[in-house]
Amino acid sequence: MSRRTAPSHPNDPDADLFRDDDDDGAVDPSQKNPYASSGRWRHQESSAYAKHARQQAQQQQQQQHGGGSGHAVARDADSHARVNDLADFLNTSRISPNEADRPTTPRYKPVVEGAAEARQVVNGEDVDGDPHLTQFGGTKNDDDLGPPDGKEIACGPLINYRRMEGDQWIGSVLVVTRGGGRTQPFTPTLILRRAGSGKAEEKPCEAICLYSDSRNTFWRFDLTVTMEETETKWEYEVPDLRFLSKTKPRVNSLFVPAITESMRIMFHSCNGFSVGTDIDAWSGAALWNDVMGRHKDSPFHVMIGGGDQIYNDGIRVHGPLSEWTSIGNPKKRERYPFPETLRASCDEYYLNNYIRWYSTEPFAAANGQIPQLNIWDDHDIIDGFGSYVNDFMKCDVFRGIGGLAHKYYMLFQHHLPPPPSTYSSDSVPATELEGGQGVDPNQMVNTYVHPKITESGYIIGSQHGPYVAEHSHNMFAKLGARIAFVGIDARTERTRHQVNYPETYDQIFDRSRQELSAAADSGNPFKHLILLLGVPIAYPRLTWLENVFSSPIMGPMKFLNRRMGFGGSFFNSFDGSVDLLDDLDDHYTARTHKKERNHFIERLQGLCAEFSVRITILSGDVHLAALGRFYSNPKLKIPVENDYRYMANVVSSAIVNKPPPAAVANLLSRRNKVHHLNKQTDETLFKLFDKDPGESNKTANHNQVTMPSRNYAMITENSPNNASTPGSGPGGEERSDHLAPPQPPFNPEYPPSEHGSSPSRPPGSSAGHSVRSTNNHNNSKDKSSDPRQSTHNKDPRLPLHSGEVNAGTKHKAANPATHGKGHDGGLDVCINVEIDQHDRQGKTEPYGLTIPALSYNGPRPPTAVAPPPGTSSSSSEGSDGAGAAGHGGIGPAGHHDEPMPPHSHGLHHHRR
Repeated sequence: MSRRTAPSHPNDPDADLFRDDDDDGAVDPSQKNPYASSGRWRHQESSAYAKHARQQAQQQQQQQHGGGSGHAVARDADSHARVNDLADFLNTSRISPNEADRPTTPRYKPVVEGAAEARQVVNGEDVDGDPHLTQFGGTKNDDDLGPPDGKEIACGPLINYRRMEGDQWIGSVLVVTRGGGRTQPFTPTLILRRAGSGKAEEKPCEAICLYSDSRNTFWRFDLTVTMEETETKWEYEVPDLRFLSKTKPRVNSLFVPAITESMRIMFHSCNGFSVGTDIDAWSGAALWNDVMGRHKDSPFHVMIGGGDQIYNDGIRVHGPLSEWTSIGNPKKRERYPFPETLRASCDEYYLNNYIRWYSTEPFAAANGQIPQLNIWDDHDIIDGFGSYVNDFMKCDVFRGIGGLAHKYYMLFQHHLPPPPSTYSSDSVPATELEGGQGVDPNQMVNTYVHPKITESGYIIGSQHGPYVAEHSHNMFAKLGARIAFVGIDARTERTRHQVNYPETYDQIFDRSRQELSAAADSGNPFKHLILLLGVPIAYPRLTWLENVFSSPIMGPMKFLNRRMGFGGSFFNSFDGSVDLLDDLDDHYTARTHKKERNHFIERLQGLCAEFSVRITILSGDVHLAALGRFYSNPKLKIPVENDYRYMANVVSSAIVNKPPPAAVANLLSRRNKVHHLNKQTDETLFKLFDKDPGESNKTANHNQVTMPSRNYAMITENSPNNASTPGSGPGGEERSDHLAPPQPPFNPEYPPSEHGSSPSRPPGSSAGHSVRSTNNHNNSKDKSSDPRQSTHNKDPRLPLHSGEVNAGTKHKAANPATHGKGHDGGLDVCINVEIDQHDRQGKTEPYGLTIPALSYNGPRPPTAVAPPPGTSSSSSEGSDGAGAAGHGGIGPAGHHDEPMPPHSHGLHHHRR
């Protein structure tokens, strides 16, 4: 049965590409937002809407004149008719003229008095202070401070997973209370106990004050639990504190896995709404209801946030940066100062926006029950941060909000003390010992900042970022018995020409190699490594659009836009460039990041080969669900179970924000070609989606690789400790002689066979079950397939191994009864896709596949060296090959690190 409606132009399945998504007539014209954008190539609010928002802000300021706080208060995004959000989801880069770094001399206005005292406070020394002074030097207002006892919870609890040490599970809980200052009247205590146990087994955990000013105090409680032979449930509460809401549960629970098992993982990204989105039309954060329902049935042990856990873009529309954003001339905007008064107002906005969003149900419920691991992305700061032109990124305003966003990112998402000060154009220059931003005494009045906390779970970058004067926080953690985790901070060090410093890559790979080696030496090696990146790394290209937007014809249009407003919102409100390009520049597949990307993938391949560990990449950002993968060139005929180049990129985005129009997803599907990373490695998106969720029609018939609907992912190991049960095979089938157990480690002494995808084996060994098979439901969405039908498959967008056979809604990983119940050591991956945006319960339809464990003991490829920052590939789209001239990857061009099949030497690769 067909699930699609015929397009308006039968001869063009993508005829709706340039049609606004309001054309479907679903919205009554009288009900539409009068400030909706008429533009179709943009993602931010219309100029009319921006003008309307500024007028509202001015009216509010006039009403408050003469009384009350002048600080901006965060509020929900305003209603807006649906807009064709192509800008958020296209994938290329901006090339701008002459971007040589210019020396910048900040406009400092040193404040000498109080500087020594401020530094004493930061160093933890006792200093007598005036309790009647506010943070900004005024008189304390009791109405602003709230309850004087400091026992009322403003936000929280928020629980984080930190690391494992031996048989100890270590986490933390953050609670934000109202009121505070340099000293606190008391220290709260958290009570931790095993569920069902009595008071005799209660563990008191005393709080650590991370940060406190006249507005709020941030308390951190460290939790330590001894892991046991079975999964355990724990409860915690903070009896000393009270919730403002009477419905908020006083007792929260968490689950800790058995010492012999790996963690059940939930992954999400893009957890908020863009400015101008009609929140009611999308039922708010409805998918978190589905998350909590699945958590109740099969508890998650860890919740991984892939970036954009909060959207702070509203600061430029209805926040304190609205006046700055309204400046039409980009040069004037670049020279705009960021004085202490503006810094304080922006600080207030970020704080209130975090408290508001992290207290929003049902997201708030998940915060208190599922331990988190997070990295940040641009919307945690402001849209496109790091991907605008260099001169603009170094302006006072962007340096200021970058520091403020980092401050609250450290507090709310990592439970770490922030730097003592953030940038303003009035700041005192940092001393040689302080480095980074230094201490501003204006920000330290009646304020306490805990000394820096160093933890083994972090890989701290060796130098501060180019636009945020702080060091990147990358992570390594053990997710139970056989899964390792690496999270890369790809925002702190980002520019338009680099994602991370070469030295940071070296630190990450050195630490990963150290941990993998120690695990192997202990006799309990890691079998999987989860790598968290903010944006997809195996994703389609749109170089043709990049070429259009970087062509000389855009120059006159930019000039007319600056002088006459020509093109309106087609150009962004920051540096005056085409509005699409900050999002496009973010991607690893962007032209400016291509060489860095290729080196990175080749180094990951080397890690897989050295330790026989399977790497699976998690990414978000693009508001689509997809499954990309790297794999060995089919002509090498290497089974996936033995292929260290096989890495799946699970793309799950967004859990809250609205998806792009179907036309955008369909366009990306059309651009899903087979690309060549180098002579040995290909990449493409997998045809995962056998149908649209429920009875909906979200994509074109030809589109089986991108799903424009809100979603999140679940990942569970098929533990070798599980009992063998029917349906425990990789594709949901019961194991039989036809599908043999996993093959023994690949040995180059026995090269691949000429007649199939399984290698030749020594006498007495079993034939492998991994073949490049067809999957009939991927050839026609209305047909089912027999997972045992396996033939050599010429289309790598179809299944490459038995874990991908029958992928989608019929796979065993998509069935809660069989998800993670196998015993072959593979990972069951399930992307839960929203069925109906109007369903406030957020019901989803699951799409699953299995990623096999790696079994490899062949030669290890040489280690790649990361390229210098700012380098970029000059090759055209599809010329991703590090195996081409100028190869800078794992080994020299043309080097084969394992025996080649007959007639494969001198193989010519067509560059797509």
